[in-house]
Amino acid sequence: MPTDFSGKSCPYCGSTDQQSFLAEERMLGKGDKFSYLECLSCGSLHISKVPENLGDYYPKSYYSFQELQFSNPLFRWLKRLRMSIFGTFGIFSPIYGYWLKKLRPSRNARIADVGCGNGQLLYELYCGGFQNLEGYDPFIAKEVRISSGLSLFPTEFEKAVGNFDLIMMHHAFEHMEDPKKVLTTCWEKLNPGGKLLLRLPVADSQVWKEKGNLWVQLDAPRHLTIPSVKGLQHLGEKIGLKLDELEFDSNEFQFWGTELYERGEKLDSGNIDSVFSKPELSEMQKKALRFNQEGIGDQACFYFSKPLKS
Repeated sequence: MPTDFSGKSCPYCGSTDQQSFLAEERMLGKGDKFSYLECLSCGSLHISKVPENLGDYYPKSYYSFQELQFSNPLFRWLKRLRMSIFGTFGIFSPIYGYWLKKLRPSRNARIADVGCGNGQLLYELYCGGFQNLEGYDPFIAKEVRISSGLSLFPTEFEKAVGNFDLIMMHHAFEHMEDPKKVLTTCWEKLNPGGKLLLRLPVADSQVWKEKGNLWVQLDAPRHLTIPSVKGLQHLGEKIGLKLDELEFDSNEFQFWGTELYERGEKLDSGNIDSVFSKPELSEMQKKALRFNQEGIGDQACFYFSKPLKS
């Protein structure tokens, strides 16, 4: 049964001091309105009540449902070579190299991607030489075994067997109903010394503070909770995880997406070049970099670990 948060405490810090606001479904242009709560203690956001028909807001065209793109043998070899050079010299970085470089998992580390969608990221890691990869997502149609080293499971992560060296969620955590339950499951399934990477939007965003419910990454009703840095750190450490590092990694999407909503338009990345000039987009990129440096970007990487001794 979907979670009803109304009248309850903040799922991150436990405070009951909250204020409500309305958020509109804008990505698909449905216009449906949903009640959200903002914690006045830690600043985290969460939906008041998860809609029964939440699946209706994830159309077949949703980005995580796109078909997995395979590489031919030559490209797989080149990707493995690039990963080897990147791991040794730190050059020729893949687009996800900034967080991979910090985590530095071994090629045989057992890695789980929770909310993996079509599994494209895991496939790219597989092409790069990683050998023990598993994806978990209850919304994929069936189990997929791409090789002996890469499998995708259509189930919740709590049903995974055994422990992992690295668990990661890339813009999946905010789609889950119960942050405490999710982090507890991760803690239980991490090996001592294991790493947890969470990449997600954060309520510390300057765009949220300035634009309110027009903020593109509020994304009602798909984003069920959006923590503040303070809120997520508090909950993680309460469960037993240690926050080793925080890195803001927002980009220009926070600006052009929000501006499209201000203009009353649906979200369509395919036409941004016709809406915004190259100088405008370049300025947005520079502004995003500055916001990240100032700690007010609209998304961040949280590098948690499970202590060797509990």
